[in-house]
Amino acid sequence: MGRLTIYKDNYVDATAVSNIFIDEYMKDANDAQLKIYIYLIRMMNANLSFSLSDIADKFNHTEKDVMRALKYWEKNNLLSLEYDESKNLIGIHLLDLNRPKGSGIKSDVPAATRASKESSSPSLGISLDSQPAMENKTVCEDLYEKPSYSLDQLKEFKSKEETSQLLFIVEQYIGKTLSPSEVRTIFFISDRLAFSVDLIDYLIQYCVERGKKDFRYIEKVAVSWAQAGITKPKEAEKYAYKYDKTVYDIMNALGKSSSPTSKEADYIRRWTKELGFEMDVIRVACERTVMGTDKHRFEYADTILRSWHDAGVRHMSDIAKEDEKFLRGKTSRTLSKSVSNNAFNQFKQHDYDFETLEKELLKIR
Repeated sequence: MGRLTIYKDNYVDATAVSNIFIDEYMKDANDAQLKIYIYLIRMMNANLSFSLSDIADKFNHTEKDVMRALKYWEKNNLLSLEYDESKNLIGIHLLDLNRPKGSGIKSDVPAATRASKESSSPSLGISLDSQPAMENKTVCEDLYEKPSYSLDQLKEFKSKEETSQLLFIVEQYIGKTLSPSEVRTIFFISDRLAFSVDLIDYLIQYCVERGKKDFRYIEKVAVSWAQAGITKPKEAEKYAYKYDKTVYDIMNALGKSSSPTSKEADYIRRWTKELGFEMDVIRVACERTVMGTDKHRFEYADTILRSWHDAGVRHMSDIAKEDEKFLRGKTSRTLSKSVSNNAFNQFKQHDYDFETLEKELLKIR
């Protein structure tokens, strides 16, 4: 990998970081992305030579980590990467954060970069693009990547009555005033992912209920829903429930290692939502199901839980009472059967074995 050099005419023994970067970009970046961007500014000011492997070694990252960080900042329009015909990185242009939004690098390639193309051992020229440039007409080909919205676009988005109400609701869920970067995320979800206000409302609720208020997490969930074709809160609820930890706990309790089918997810939703059982109660029903049958386990467990629901079982302590009641009833039926076989009781009586009938019912399904 060739040596890289960052160029800037006025060198000073300090590294200045733009307030725009601190206010709008720093919060959403991870540790590696922050270190690498600030390091680029430092090396540019000092006009020092380095390589991608040098950065990787300095911060204990891989070269792939470094490239991912560079591409992250390129996606956010803080820099532009230039490659040769062999797809080797040969230039990094640090973009001026004060430039008009939506502008990119100049079409003229800097002399240092042109020279690097002609060198047999290419070095990377890194320059600061400090003048307004031509409009960047590159369209984000990936539907699920967040564009760099201009301040005018954000202002227009926030000025709409429906949007203003939505942002207020989001702030109530999050518990703070949204930053410009967070507003951009909501704009992206509304604009690019085409989420309705109701779906965004449900999305924020869903994330906050799971203790996730970080907008990177919220954006990832939104993208996964969009990729799954989710357009309504009901669809999102059904989709998200399949991947809930409770669902997989119940699947494991029933001896299932696969992802739940829609029908199986419906059973679990009924037990937890409609019937309102605690996980401990459901786990006991699952244990008894596994002991009782190898087939139709969801149907079997559903029969147990429905009977418990009808009997008023809500907690673990209620199960013991119901078991005791069942045993008393079973003893009573046994005595009744014994009496029916007595010589004084020769008339025909019906004595149903409900456990056997239940098993037969499950075999039929």
